[in-house]
Amino acid sequence: MANKLKLGLVGADAEGRGWGPVAHMPALREIEQIELAALCTSRPESAAAAERAYGIKTYHDIDDLVRQPDIDIISTVIRIPSHYDIVMAALNAGKHVYCEWPLGATLAETEEMATLAQKKGVVAAIGLQGWFDPTLVYIKELFKQGWLGELLTINMSMKRAHLPNRISRGDLGSELSRRGNMFEIIGGHTLGYLTNYFGPIAKLSAHVETRLDHLLIKESDEVFEVNTQENILVNAKLTNGGLLSYQLTAVPFHADGWRMEVHGSKGTLIATTPGLPQITPVKLIGSQGNAPLQELAIPERLRFVPKTVPLGPAQNVGHGYIQMAEAINANTPFSPSFEDALRIHKLLDLIQRSSNEGRALDI
Repeated sequence: MANKLKLGLVGADAEGRGWGPVAHMPALREIEQIELAALCTSRPESAAAAERAYGIKTYHDIDDLVRQPDIDIISTVIRIPSHYDIVMAALNAGKHVYCEWPLGATLAETEEMATLAQKKGVVAAIGLQGWFDPTLVYIKELFKQGWLGELLTINMSMKRAHLPNRISRGDLGSELSRRGNMFEIIGGHTLGYLTNYFGPIAKLSAHVETRLDHLLIKESDEVFEVNTQENILVNAKLTNGGLLSYQLTAVPFHADGWRMEVHGSKGTLIATTPGLPQITPVKLIGSQGNAPLQELAIPERLRFVPKTVPLGPAQNVGHGYIQMAEAINANTPFSPSFEDALRIHKLLDLIQRSSNEGRALDI
């Protein structure tokens, strides 16, 4: 095996909160290809706390981190509006980059980051973990092998429970503007792997609606954001002729998670999970012809992280890091890349545009 690549993780809460400690750090502790060599936070106090908590050298200035000659990869696991500054600093320093989805806060930011990554010739990975999930990868394999036959229809739905979010009054305006919404985060994840597995969309018609009904003020220093309903409906035709019906929505009660039904001329596949399919285990049932639907076993070869990596968030992050390391060491292309991220950002932009203009759009 080649020498371990050394990674600097930007975003490490000392109390173990956030996606970095929950998903990235458990994966990096167990895989052989990459060493978690440094952390970075936004302030000297938080850096000192993280260094005490994890025993890893911690910086509070991204410029200091990217100047370290032994750091090969910068991993960006922080709020979306800060992605641009961190990623651009890393790219300009010639580092390989991993950035959680969404890549940019705007399409223009995403285009700039993707362009610079291509110019620098580094591996630039985007955190779309569904591309590595063993069950979802198996669905792609079955489709490519012709198990489904000719693709006829895909029906995908994602229903999430809406829960009030506690926000301090002083941070209300900035907090609402900083947090990504369900459309761009979950929509990007789910549409990203759907189009990666079954092919690009040729034409779509969409309706997007977001309602923030009111802010219910409680006491003098807190507010609760309530009744935010986001609904995205997309009808589309894929370039291979398959038809897609897609719904993403937040509901007050009885949200049943994610479901994808795929119907072909020879077979049927139905995948479900009560959570997010890139994070929580996915159950797959299917059959060919008119045979009864039954649960399909996922090949063990598709789970190649060590067994010490638990099921859940860390598993697919670990899969992504292993494949990223292989691409760096072999100097081969990696996917999902910043170019893939740009394509998905453009797709989301077209969905919003179709909704705004009230008409179908060719892609």
